[in-house]
Amino acid sequence: MRAAASRLNPTPGSPDMVYQPVIPLTGYGGWKFLESTFDKQLEGYTDSAGVKNDRAYFEDKMSSPISMEDFLSDKRLLRIALTAFDLGGEEWKVGFIRHVMEENADPESTFLKRLNNQSYTNFATTFGLNDGMISLSADTISTLADDFELAGFRSAVGEVDNNMKLSLNYQAKIGELVREGSSDSANLYRILGDVPVRTMLETALNLPTSWQELDVDRQAEILKERMLSVFSISRVTDITNEDVVEKAIQRFHTMDSILNGQESLSSGSVALTLLNNAAGFGSSASQNLFLSIVSSG
Repeated sequence: MRAAASRLNPTPGSPDMVYQPVIPLTGYGGWKFLESTFDKQLEGYTDSAGVKNDRAYFEDKMSSPISMEDFLSDKRLLRIALTAFDLGGEEWKVGFIRHVMEENADPESTFLKRLNNQSYTNFATTFGLNDGMISLSADTISTLADDFELAGFRSAVGEVDNNMKLSLNYQAKIGELVREGSSDSANLYRILGDVPVRTMLETALNLPTSWQELDVDRQAEILKERMLSVFSISRVTDITNEDVVEKAIQRFHTMDSILNGQESLSSGSVALTLLNNAAGFGSSASQNLFLSIVSSG
């Protein structure tokens, strides 16, 4: 069983103070617990000193126009900006990021289309250059700061259980990748270009790893056939329906449990663990977890 306590650095106000999400179960049971406590846990994360400081830093730095070079040379600012687009950890790719931004500024460039990475496309579009400068509205800055917190929380969840991060990512991104008005091919290629979403669907649809060796057009055909069949939908865009999204997540956890021989704990086992303050949780985490269950019931 993987479990994590709600943990804060013991020094109040420390910039390193970090909230660690509580996920007492693996599998679909863990996902439902995370869903039911999401708002409270997100609040705990965003109240962490480090997250607050990063948000304030980003809002201050982006409140006035900044040159691309100054933006790229500020590692902290770049990390926060990339995290807002689920690209955290890629701030070391400064040369590539510069190329993405410069190509986006060229109306004749097809680089981003060929790259087929919606996160980088959104990043480059948002931080568009005007004579080498980046200028964002107050509303955009606020939205990006919110996105930074959400994406950061998803990453924190992933440090506890990566399958939960994949589920949160899928829930947040599938509606952006699959759009009404786009062709099936365009929608399917965007899914294939998003590694976390594709990874989750590969497991949910029980696709063998060898399928990645196929031509991308054939991958798209197989993906469409499997989605329509497994999820009992008539159109590719139906995959964004709320009930279908939940069905995909449930099937993902079920298939992963089967493949890895995992067994989730029963609710009774969780309650017993909490009441006994078992090792691995700690007294504070047990209390927080118990209160979360009671208040969400």
